[in-house]
Amino acid sequence: MTRRPAPPLPPPKARRHLRETAALTQTQLASRVGVTPGTVRAWESGRTTPRGRKRDAYAKLLKTLADEETARRTTQTSHPEPAPEADSAPEPTSGSESAPARKPLPHEPDPVPESAPGSAPESVPESTLEPAPEPEPGPEPVPEARPAPVPLTPAQAFDALYEFGAPALVRQTYLLTGRREQAREAVERAFQAAWEHWPEVARDRDPVGWVRATAYEYALSPWQRLRPRHRRPEPPPADPGDRTLLNTLLRLPPRHRRTLVLYDGVGLDLPETAAETEASTPTAANRLLRAREAVAGRLPALADPQVLHRRLAELASNERLGAARPHAVRGDGERRARFWTRAAIAFTAALVGTTALTVRTAPTHYEPPVSPGQAVRGVPPRAAQGSLSDEELELRHKLREQLQHGPERLSPRLE
Repeated sequence: MTRRPAPPLPPPKARRHLRETAALTQTQLASRVGVTPGTVRAWESGRTTPRGRKRDAYAKLLKTLADEETARRTTQTSHPEPAPEADSAPEPTSGSESAPARKPLPHEPDPVPESAPGSAPESVPESTLEPAPEPEPGPEPVPEARPAPVPLTPAQAFDALYEFGAPALVRQTYLLTGRREQAREAVERAFQAAWEHWPEVARDRDPVGWVRATAYEYALSPWQRLRPRHRRPEPPPADPGDRTLLNTLLRLPPRHRRTLVLYDGVGLDLPETAAETEASTPTAANRLLRAREAVAGRLPALADPQVLHRRLAELASNERLGAARPHAVRGDGERRARFWTRAAIAFTAALVGTTALTVRTAPTHYEPPVSPGQAVRGVPPRAAQGSLSDEELELRHKLREQLQHGPERLSPRLE
């Protein structure tokens, strides 16, 4: 038995148009397909493409919506609503004078006389009966032009992105770290980085994904272990089941934990998970399988991926994780940027001053170094003169007296 091929998928913009025409929200469409609203948002933006059974279900649902829209347009075209006549005269009531008959125009057929009430309708020969011509399909109605959206300022666009993505990102980061304050700080730092690189983030196809990757990198950084706050224990969840699940997640390696949260918690596809974790698709699949085996080994009830997805959502939702206001995050980011800018300027000025001082005090010519001295060997050391004995002192005294009172010296002379 061969499998019927799924209908082709329309372009991303057409998918969103079909959903809006059917008055369906992304959450309602996601529940009918069996995925998360974030996955539907990614499909409609063109960032990802559905695959496998999800693609078949999504394509069939879009085809059903397209058929309903076509039938609705055909019905509106074949049965147009009669336009109200502005100068229509009121119908005559019983007992009042009948309105004067209107003279038919040259291009109008002769009026058919109405039969009296209670009389049988006149028989019309079959030869004169002609089938009513089918209405020709006219051009599709042109949708009304929507008013152009008012452009938002960068601050307003950032605030809207923060209000939309910050609460969910804080809950997801809590599953990675198990620490409430660290999760909130990681998300705020990620949004501050997004505000610093706002032109790049605003043009990204998935701004929330950009911020999510930055928040996860900051939360799982090894430098977090060196902070004093990391040495203090975090209060565990109140529910015993939530405590067991959180401890099981924290025992996983960081890469496996991140892959599990992205795929089973956030609802990303495997290629998206591999791209965000900077790994190949087979590597991401291997990490996901190992993480699921570790969780199922300790909690057998979570062996089903659907049950695991629901429990992860409940664990993240049970904690009261608040986020700061967007204007406060923007202000902190700007102050941090100013601080580092001034620090960089001060360091550059100090470096320039040190270089100038070195150039000023450095010698202008080469001076050969003086060779170190060497000890002279083979010469006896100089002995110090000691004290004189009594005999030596007496002899010295006699010699001084004789030289002073002795005979005169003889001087040689030439004759």
